[in-house]
Amino acid sequence: SNPATYTGVFSEIRSLFTQTPEAMIRGYKPGRFSFNLPGGRCERCKGDGMVKLDMQFLADVFVECDSCKGQRYNRETLEVRFKGYNIADILDMTVSDAREIFLKHPSVLSKLDTLEAVGLGYLKLGQASNTLSGGEAQRLKLSLELSRKQSGKVLYLLDEPTTGLHWLDIQRLMNLLFRLRDAGNTLVVIEHNLDVIRLADHIIEIGPMGGKKGGKLVFAGNPNQLIQENSLTGSFLRKHLAKSQPII
Repeated sequence: SNPATYTGVFSEIRSLFTQTPEAMIRGYKPGRFSFNLPGGRCERCKGDGMVKLDMQFLADVFVECDSCKGQRYNRETLEVRFKGYNIADILDMTVSDAREIFLKHPSVLSKLDTLEAVGLGYLKLGQASNTLSGGEAQRLKLSLELSRKQSGKVLYLLDEPTTGLHWLDIQRLMNLLFRLRDAGNTLVVIEHNLDVIRLADHIIEIGPMGGKKGGKLVFAGNPNQLIQENSLTGSFLRKHLAKSQPII
């Protein structure tokens, strides 16, 4: 899978390609633009864009398919263009670039906007999911949840979702988490970022140390209560707040 298929936006994009004059003349259906199905994909690499070379006693090596040049599709499929771009071009675009192409298509734009909002605008739509970091994978899942109709009865568990993020992206992520919270959902976030900890409604600190010296409930309460404690987290948070703005 990739961001486009995981979020479902690829189905919308394939439907738009079937509405192009060239696709209508040829009678192409959405399946024609899937790299997983015979007909439109490159049969040399089965739509992977890469071919595996058996190296006998060494690890297998993957090289670019010499038939489709890594584009995954056959020549006939790539001849169909939407606003000057074929389906392989779209998959090779970042989320931010694709937004400019689909500005007038709300069904596509809404999903791309959600990916952008969780700080994944730099990802390519066709980037393989197994190349994503743990934090990117969590935010990809979060974007899918945000695009759904909220019931307000969901428990979300996030394991350090801010890892590797710029502080601007952390701010975007927190705004989205607040949206989920305000909709009535419950969020449990494992986090070490002090700026995130200070924004929590309720904090649970497990310790007092790690490994065999941990596993005990050290503190449970809000940030203002935590800074009065002499626990490790309380001490670091107190010093952090002394250098920044107070909790509002």
